[in-house]
Parts: sequence; structure tokens; C-alpha cells
Amino acid sequence: MKGKVEFTKMHGAGNDYIYVNTLRYNIPNPEKTAIAWSDRHKGIGSDGLVLIGKSPIPEADFTMRIFNADGSEAMMCGNASRCIGKYLYERALTTQTHIRLLTLSGVKNLELHLDSSHTTVESVTVDMLGPAFDVPTQFIPISTKADEDLPEGTFVSMGNPHYVIFTDDIDQVSEIGPILERHPSFPQRCNIEFARMEPDGGIRTRVWERGSGITMACGTGACATAVAACKTGRAGRKSNIIMDGGTLDIEWSEKDDHVYMTGPAAFVFDGEAEL
Repeated sequence: MKGKVEFTKMHGAGNDYIYVNTLRYNIPNPEKTAIAWSDRHKGIGSDGLVLIGKSPIPEADFTMRIFNADGSEAMMCGNASRCIGKYLYERALTTQTHIRLLTLSGVKNLELHLDSSHTTVESVTVDMLGPAFDVPTQFIPISTKADEDLPEGTFVSMGNPHYVIFTDDIDQVSEIGPILERHPSFPQRCNIEFARMEPDGGIRTRVWERGSGITMACGTGACATAVAACKTGRAGRKSNIIMDGGTLDIEWSEKDDHVYMTGPAAFVFDGEAEL
């Protein structure tokens, strides 16, 4: 039996998801629902489906589950976590400006930055915890159709896997991204970033997101890019990551080794859909 579910579409720097409050609605088959609703021609249109719930553990306040447009479940999404912070506060599900969010990659702490009226969340800082650099297996260079070796990259885990390639040709994301996502070196597939250092100090980045393809932005991808730039001596510990949909401010703190991501979140529209 079909039922109607209220949803909210939001985006963080253009990375758009469909959000459902599971305190009100049950989504029995989120994988199938994510595929149907994310279709930009036949569905609502999004990079995936995000379910907001109450935390089952005292160390967190709420939970976030993310299902990509292909139905696969993601471990973490920085842009979605910022949107959840704005959703929870502005929809009166919490009065706190510090929110502990349980994800598949651990508990993330959100700091909400309010306007002068204290009614609107202008931006959110997410403690993305520390990066890791353990490559699942040794990356083996492969060739394009022109038999040219792919440029070397830097593997960074932000709770999910990323492979960051610094290159002047960031638009090759559409051709090389899908090849690398499913490369044998990454048994769980991988998010792929193509990054270019800009004269003003920013880092222009395009992303092939695991399970979703090219996205306007990727929070964990921005963090991975900033960390990779610092680790390879291209930048310091603070970077502006310029993505297709907007700019995210990233700091890799020397004090605690955590990566802090700050950026906007925005409502797009509310709606009602059938399961």
C-alpha cells in the first residue's frame, strides 16, 4: 500500500539531497526510494536521499543516513550534515546550536552560526575528525584510451575514501572519474577529486562522487582536497575549496588534527511524494 511522505529538498553549495524526518515517516526501502526520487527527469531530482532520525546512543542527538542516487548507502556527507543542522534548528526540532550527529563514520559535531535575530542558520561548521592516509591497496596507474598514464594522486579518508589528483585539467572528471571510482585498487569504490591551485590561493575542485557521479560540491571531498594540498606542500592548513556549486572553508587544525569545514546550507522547497 502506497503512502504519502512529506520531504524537504535542501542543498549545500549545490550538493542537493531530499531530506525526510523519520521521526514522522518510515521509509521501509530507502535504497529503492533514493533511486526513484533522485531521478532528475522522472523523480524529484537530487544527489540522493537523507534520513534524519533520533540517536539510539547518548553520545549523539540525531542520526543521519545517506543513500546515493544509485541506491548505495554513503558513510558520510559534509554538505548534508550542514543542511541537517539548519533543518533541525529552523524546523524547531532543537534549540541547541551545538548538535552531535551520528553517521556511519562516527559522531560529527556541528556548530551552527546564527544571524542577529537568532532565527536563521547562516552557516555551519562541522568537525569532520582526523584524516587517514591508509590506501586500501596500492594504486596502480591505468591508461586512458590514448594510452596516457593517469597522474598520481593522494589518498585521503575522511570517514569515506577519496583520491585527489592535482592537475590543470580538472574537467577530465567526466571521463576519468567513473574509471577511477571502480578501479580495482578501491574495493569499496572511491570518490575522485580533480584539483587545480589558483593564483589567489584558492583550490578549484571538481568531484566525481561515489554512487552519484559529478556533483556540484562534496563536503568530504573538499576536506580531502585541502588535506592533500597541505600534505603535498601546495597549501597551508587553511584553504578555500572552490567547487562547481560554491566555496567551502576548510581548516586542518594543527592543535587536534581534526578537519573543520564551514559553509552554507539552504532550503530549496518542501513537497509530498508517494512511496
